[in-house]
Amino acid sequence: MAAKKAAESFSKAAVDEVHRWGAMKQNGVSLRYMMEFGSRPMERNLLISAQFLHKELPVRIARRAIELESLPFGLSQKTAVLKVRDWYLDSFHDIRSFPEIKDMSDELAFTRMIKMIKVRHNNVVPTMALGVQQLKKELDPKIFPRDLEEIHQFLDRFYLSRIGIRMLIGQHVALHDPDPEPGCVGLISTRLSPMQMARAASEDARSICLREYGSAPEIDIYGDPSFTFPYVPSHLHLMVFELVKNSLRAVQERFMDSDKEPPPVRIIVTDGLEDVTIKISDEGGGIARSGLSKIFTYLYSTATNPLDESYEGVTEGVTMAGYGCGLPISRLYARYFGGDLQIISMEGYGTDAYLHLSRLGDSQEPLP
Repeated sequence: MAAKKAAESFSKAAVDEVHRWGAMKQNGVSLRYMMEFGSRPMERNLLISAQFLHKELPVRIARRAIELESLPFGLSQKTAVLKVRDWYLDSFHDIRSFPEIKDMSDELAFTRMIKMIKVRHNNVVPTMALGVQQLKKELDPKIFPRDLEEIHQFLDRFYLSRIGIRMLIGQHVALHDPDPEPGCVGLISTRLSPMQMARAASEDARSICLREYGSAPEIDIYGDPSFTFPYVPSHLHLMVFELVKNSLRAVQERFMDSDKEPPPVRIIVTDGLEDVTIKISDEGGGIARSGLSKIFTYLYSTATNPLDESYEGVTEGVTMAGYGCGLPISRLYARYFGGDLQIISMEGYGTDAYLHLSRLGDSQEPLP
């Protein structure tokens, strides 16, 4: 049934329009530009922002919808992937059907609509993960993982583009907040303390570890608590949470049957001239060198696969262990604003994750 939906509800003209828009140029923006532009959310700026999104979002959404049609190994035909493709086609159609934005009442109606689009796409990551897991079950294990490079590259482009689309929509919607938090411009905090964020994300990760194992290693955080820089708090929280959660799990599982006290996970926050770096170190036994090349692929996870247990009601951020997408997606979040994520491991001892974040905020969005 799902496979028919696109053909039934989207005429040839509609499909042609998706291809026409998908061939247009995307326009990237930088964190600094979003911050400077959004620091004066006057009506004129909100109007300009909505007019920009009215033209930009269909281009980005169309590109992803087209790619979803032609994935290798029959991935495009998986029910979960068809569902994601329909979300993208519906969103493209909604924006293209919206008339030109001329005044503030148009702008408000447009903002309400793109807010709904953002909600529609909330479960894209677990749904795509489900499609990929369905494919993985069917594939001959001998072609895993090198021949799947094409799928990994597609998912990198797809998720990176999704981060950008959600950032643009989220930023525009947040500029309408009548009572913004002090120091915030839309989704961006102009004075974000990486120490404070590391502490909050660590507490969240630790509470999940406590829930799953009944105990959790301690976490020690070092750095300058007064240092701040402009960044998107939700992005930083997601990345640090993912890395700390992985470290806690490794230490917990290594020391579970030991009478030794599990060693703490250590977080070090440094501020360089160009980069803020957050290093997360654990003594969880490390990763074998043969496994290191796989940790940034979407088809690899050492945890049990949560999709095997139950898929209904899965939302992002509840338990990302087992989707096999926490680390590669965290790296995309880092790269989105000009940073990076590196993992260095000593098998038999532990792992160090280096999260580099650009302090300058002037790198353009990488547009896949």
